[in-house]
Order: sequence, then structure tokens, then C-alpha cells
Amino acid sequence: MDLIIRRAVLARNASNDGSPSPQVDIGIEAGRIVAVEPTLAANAVEELDANGALVTPPFVDAHFHMDATLSYGLPRVNASGTLLEGIALWGELKPQLTQDALVERALQYCDWAVARGLLAIRSHVDVCDERLLAVEALLDVKRRVAPYLDLQLVAFPQDGVLRSAGAFDNLKRAIAMGVDVVGGIPHFERTMADGAASVRLLCEFAAEKGLRVDMHCDESDDPMSRHIETLAAETHRLGLHGRVAGSHLTSMHSMDNYYVSKLLPLMREAGVAAIANPLINITLQGRSDTYPKRRGMTRVPEMLAAGVDVAFGHDCVMDPWYSLGSGDMLEVAHMGLHVAQMTGTEAMRACFDAVTVTPARILGLGGYGTEPGCHADLVVLDARNPIEAIRLRATRTAVIRRGRIVSRMPAPHATLALEGRPAHIDFRPTR
Repeated sequence: MDLIIRRAVLARNASNDGSPSPQVDIGIEAGRIVAVEPTLAANAVEELDANGALVTPPFVDAHFHMDATLSYGLPRVNASGTLLEGIALWGELKPQLTQDALVERALQYCDWAVARGLLAIRSHVDVCDERLLAVEALLDVKRRVAPYLDLQLVAFPQDGVLRSAGAFDNLKRAIAMGVDVVGGIPHFERTMADGAASVRLLCEFAAEKGLRVDMHCDESDDPMSRHIETLAAETHRLGLHGRVAGSHLTSMHSMDNYYVSKLLPLMREAGVAAIANPLINITLQGRSDTYPKRRGMTRVPEMLAAGVDVAFGHDCVMDPWYSLGSGDMLEVAHMGLHVAQMTGTEAMRACFDAVTVTPARILGLGGYGTEPGCHADLVVLDARNPIEAIRLRATRTAVIRRGRIVSRMPAPHATLALEGRPAHIDFRPTR
């Protein structure tokens, strides 16, 4: 074989309390997993000893804006830190963008992503610039990173597909150029009626072309912003089941319970997934509140209980909307766990799924997983189970793409000089 990972703990077999879990060997050949056995009697060109560490398929970011990433401070800083100033700031920056700068920033971020074990990203790309400069840049990046990262692009009319002149034509051009997914932003149209009309227009176009849909939907504190209802209804009418996602859905946090009790079954029936963005939702929403102050993130536990797929996205890293971030999907899961108050054992594991298996399903990634036949895309985490991985934001000691180790990082430990105490600690309780 090309590579064998010895003594790995898989998420599905991991204990919740840090006690010993069953270990397996993972055999890899020609870029795919060919065997998963307790003790693999085979030799390999290279062996990697996981030593009881968690080995998972790679992290997946279901919602990002790579055309804006790492542009923090250009042409100025978002002084208020608000969503609307961020949108205005992006409008100021767009005329100054160059393709070379867009490509360089995106490639740098992809380097960060690989080191974090993040090997699949769905990025929205603004199509409201007549030049489609960002579209050309990210299509170039997609080709360049394909050997080590899956980049899925969404044609995103940032200024509204009806509100912005020529936006729909630009979106169609972007799709013809090779962009993968149809996007939208109905709550940013001038009226609620225009927002609903934009959803119908874009879903009909996606159905005609056989494409997936991912709309920024109801990113607002307004409980009457209910475009997710229209999105689910159009999905059902057009037979787009399982191909549509609503991103953000923050208005659901402010909706009354009776309305939501009708909305969630509609989403489940239509097979519409939800993508929450915990870092950004908790930062940008509730800004007009005094106290009590709303958390702003959508109803994650309730959607999961209703059978709706929920993924977490990073959304922004060092851009006009968010000055922080480093491509760490465990940081995203950590924030999501806290904001949604998902501290039960199964709920915490669901937060790990929200940055791995669930977004992989939403993106339609083929060959994703740890079963024989899957792509040998794997991450070795300095943790014993998914809960510990979130708690520690565990180091990715090895990242593997198609059977090749593409990143290594030493596991952290602190050296102490305390009389009568251990010389080294790794922030895990001893048993």
C-alpha cells in the first residue's frame, strides 16, 4: 500500500468521555481508502502512527466569501463593525480590485485552510460587478487548488439580482463561465415582494440548468423577513429537493414559535438545508438591540430536531465584515456550540458533524468519508474524540489529500517549571 495510518480512532467509534476507544488501521492505495481494520496485516511505502488520536474526513466550510478574504483595512476599516457598513465598504473596494490581488489573497487563504484540515469550501462570489473580475479570479484559483482543495463557487448577486441593474445577466454569464451554484439575497431587494420574486426567478433558472441553489436568506433581525418560506415552497414546486440551502436564516431567531412550527416541516419536506454562520451571526445581529439583546443565530437545535440538515460556515476571515479568523472550522463549531446552547453530549457531536459530514452532504461531495472506497482525504487531530477536538480546537497533526500527507503540525504542549508538578501538560485530564 502507499500509506497506512496505524492506531486511529474514528469519530463513529470514539467515546464521549476521553476513555479508550476502539482503534483501527487505515490502508490507502492510489488515493483511496482500501481497508479499515483493527490490525491491518500489510506493508506500505509510508506509515503514520496516530497513537489513539482522532482521524476524520476533512473539514468542510459550507459558506465563505473568498473574493473578500484577507482584505481587512482596504480601503478602510469597518469602523462600526456592522453588516450594512461592511456591505457599503465592499462597494467601495470593488472598483479598486485587481485580479492578481484577488488570486493572491485567495491562494494564501487556501494555504491556511489546508493547514487547518479544511479541504472543501463553498465560496460565494459577487457577480454585481460588470467586469466579473472576482469570478474570473476565483475560477483561476479553483483550477490551481484542485489538486489539494475542492472549491465550489456560488454566483452571488451581492446588491440584489433585481435591485442591481444587469445582475441577472451577470449571474447567467458567471454560470456559463463555470460557476457551480446559483445564489441570491432576497432580503436585500427593495421590497418583500421583490425578494420573493427574486427567489422564484433564481430557483427557476437553477431548475432549468440542473444546478444547486444557496441563497443568503433573511440575514436580518426582522421576524417578518420570511424568504426561507418562499425558498422552501419553490424548491418543492420545482423538484429541487436536496439541492437547496438557505444561508444565515437569522430572522428565525426573532420569529414567533407558532410560525416556526409551520416553517420547519416545510423545510424538511422540501429537503432545504440550513447553513448558520456562528462567528458572524453572533457578531453582526442584534446590533440595534439594547437589552435584552438577541443572540441572532438561527434555530439550530430546533431544525436538527425537525430533521433539517444544518451546517456551520466560517463566512468571513479578515474582510470588510469581520476582522478576525484563521480558517479554523473547530473555532466555528466551538462558537456554534455556545451560541446555540448545544452542550449535551449528542448536541456537541452534532456541532462537529456541522463542519464535516453535513456540509459535505450539502455540497454533494463524492467519495467523502472514512469507509473503504472513499477518497483518502483525512485529518489526524490531537484529540481523542469530536468533543475534545472542539474543546481544544485540536491541532491538525497531519492532513492527507488523496493519500499524500500535505501538512504536518507538531502537537502542542506546555513545559512547566513548578516544584512537585509534572514537567509537561497537554490540557487533557489524566485518567
